[in-house]
Amino acid sequence: MVKEKEASPLRNNLGSKFKDIILGGQDGVVNVLGVVLAIAAATNESRVIIIAGIAANLAESLSMGAVAYTSTKAYSRYYYSELAREEKEMEEAPHLEREEIREIYYHKGFRGDLLNKIVRKITSSKKIWLETMMTEELKLSSEQLQNPLKSALIVGISALVGSTIPLLPFFFVSVKTGIILSLIFSTIALFSTGAINAKLTIGSWLKNGMEMAVIGMITAIIGYGIGILLGKVF
Repeated sequence: MVKEKEASPLRNNLGSKFKDIILGGQDGVVNVLGVVLAIAAATNESRVIIIAGIAANLAESLSMGAVAYTSTKAYSRYYYSELAREEKEMEEAPHLEREEIREIYYHKGFRGDLLNKIVRKITSSKKIWLETMMTEELKLSSEQLQNPLKSALIVGISALVGSTIPLLPFFFVSVKTGIILSLIFSTIALFSTGAINAKLTIGSWLKNGMEMAVIGMITAIIGYGIGILLGKVF
């Protein structure tokens, strides 16, 4: 059995930055692919497909950017509120906070003098003590803090680019050919995104790429099926 490669700090850092690109790009491709295939199945008019696709494209990009902005701000507010609470508890009840450090490392398997040394070392520095409480007790990391506007721009632009991919063929070819090319382009884009993500972080590039591609194809099948159904009904 082949072991998955371990993630290096560089890969983890790049993977963290790549998260917003994946979020916007994947969502853009998947959602607009479903929309254009549904419309394509219901009508044979490229003009209708393009108008619906552009509307979905813009709505998706703006929506994803707004979600990224608000969620990033929400995490930042939550992080700093918990940071302030921990600081206050350390000042008002240091003995209890010290025992929490002891308990954390006790459950990690440390005992006796080694455990006492670890507790003394961590609690001798307020900065280290506070960081330990945040990461070990609350599972919150300052590395996850991002600029809300920057995150919104990255996600929004990625969604715009991603949602353009399944729509693009309908500008140049017939609806029937456009459906085939849209599926091919979207599958390649999703597979590549998953593979690159695995290369930058951790995991099998083939498995991750296939996973994203399958998600896109399931969406395409559902969208196409809905389009056929609506076409028959109306």
